[in-house]
Amino acid sequence: MTQAPAISASPAVTCPDLFRGFFLVGISSFGGALPWARRMLVEDRGWLEPREFAELLNLCQLLPGPNVVNLSVCVGARYRGPFGAASALAGLMAMPLAIVLALAALIDRLGPQDILRHAFAGVTAAAAGLVFAMAVKTAQPLRRRWSAWAVCGAAFACVALAHLPLLPVLAVLGPVGVLLAWRR
Repeated sequence: MTQAPAISASPAVTCPDLFRGFFLVGISSFGGALPWARRMLVEDRGWLEPREFAELLNLCQLLPGPNVVNLSVCVGARYRGPFGAASALAGLMAMPLAIVLALAALIDRLGPQDILRHAFAGVTAAAAGLVFAMAVKTAQPLRRRWSAWAVCGAAFACVALAHLPLLPVLAVLGPVGVLLAWRR
């Protein structure tokens, strides 16, 4: 049986702290929350170490649903149980929900406009850049692990360059990565 990643829980983290922290993530990160969540959790608040963040994110990627939502629930639950999970989730979702509802009302009122298409294209490009930056920061603990880079490179080559289906690639490379990490 595997254990969940260890997180150094601190009694100083309160439900309002969780709400405020994830609210700032939600308001800062419309469309790309993981880089901002990492920044808040690891760099700004120090609630998680870089390795703890990477391990917890890996766990959250296995769960159904958006990774950042899973992450907020796991961090909140770890620090303050069910109320912490609810506080972190509410903080994360409050502003994006309000923004989406306002945009829906605006689009419904104005109809399709070129300016809206261009604005969404800009947001998409910014979100892609944020995801790339987060990937670089998250990969830093793997700096000297050639086997991890080899598995990542093989996955990229198979999916992005050879256009192989993702699930079979993961079915093959996942166990290879686990075996290499276990041997280390």
